[in-house]
Amino acid sequence: MIVLKALQAELLAAVQRVLGVVERRHTLPILANVLIRKTQASIELTTNDLELQLRTRAELGGDKADFATTVNARKLAEILRAMPADQIVTLSASKNKLSLQGGQSRFTLQTLPAEDFPLVQEATAYAPMFELPQAVLKALIEQVEFAMAVQDIRYFLNGVLFIADGRSLTLVATDGNRLALARATVEHALPRQEVILPRKTVLELQRLLRDSTAPDQAVQIRFAAPQATFAFNGIEFITKLVEGRFPDYKRVIPTGNRNTLTLGRAPLLAGLQRAAILTSEKFRGVRLHLAPGALRIAASNAQQEQADEDIEVDYGGEPIEIGFNITYLVDVLAHANDDLVKLELQDAHSSVLFSFPERAGFQYVVSPMRL
Repeated sequence: MIVLKALQAELLAAVQRVLGVVERRHTLPILANVLIRKTQASIELTTNDLELQLRTRAELGGDKADFATTVNARKLAEILRAMPADQIVTLSASKNKLSLQGGQSRFTLQTLPAEDFPLVQEATAYAPMFELPQAVLKALIEQVEFAMAVQDIRYFLNGVLFIADGRSLTLVATDGNRLALARATVEHALPRQEVILPRKTVLELQRLLRDSTAPDQAVQIRFAAPQATFAFNGIEFITKLVEGRFPDYKRVIPTGNRNTLTLGRAPLLAGLQRAAILTSEKFRGVRLHLAPGALRIAASNAQQEQADEDIEVDYGGEPIEIGFNITYLVDVLAHANDDLVKLELQDAHSSVLFSFPERAGFQYVVSPMRL
């Protein structure tokens, strides 16, 4: 039977919407596959890694019949990418194989039974659904995702804290050495929700969300005790939540720092990137020497090479020499496009608070390091 017959661009777009979940290596071979389920004229594509499941639906032609199978998702995507976007492709099923044809090209792919594909067990008791503009959620994620931990033994740090409360939406990420917080005000009041979204979920949402504020393209969100669902752009997104207690981020954010400095973000970023050239790969330390009217960036390495960068600044506070992991500073500045950045310091041993005067609701805290 002909499972589908459509333009290469249409089929590839549908496959790519669910491809991000598929791991290159997995203990279950079938999880490298995409589940293709056809109901009359409608096609449903599903991928799953046992923690996160993506599903999308499309009308892609073919015979009107019920059919289901699984096929390697990455092979299917790679074949489609190699074909012209305006070419008609046909996917046909025969026994335990799928045949993909486009123009003079023909491919035969091995399949695995659809009934062996493990689907995420969906929760039954969800809290009330609420909606957000995609652009709001996408912007908040982009402001904090770089501060998430990566495979930390403190598993609750390998994700982002999501807090909805009234008309406030807050996302917080930390790896124990730095913390990023982004807050936005939404048009309608939201039910009180506080969950930790896993790292892979956050990155996949960032990839799939659009910069759209249109009401008909809002993201619909529901939370239950073990999982969350997001629906947008024809995608159904189901993810497990991280269990555990996120650190009290309010205690981490310093208040009352007596020394403040506001300067251009781009000059500071450029100076740090130049100084980073002479830091060692294992020891990414940089010193900031702050004195009235001047900021010096200094870096060195085991070969006794030295980089110094001087920036004129409007600063009248006390002299401070403080060390940082330079990556933590570059990350926050490179993820922004604001003109100005503000630093609030107490002394050489206390955390520093970064913010952007032109952007309300964003805070970034970095712990100093001994050099």
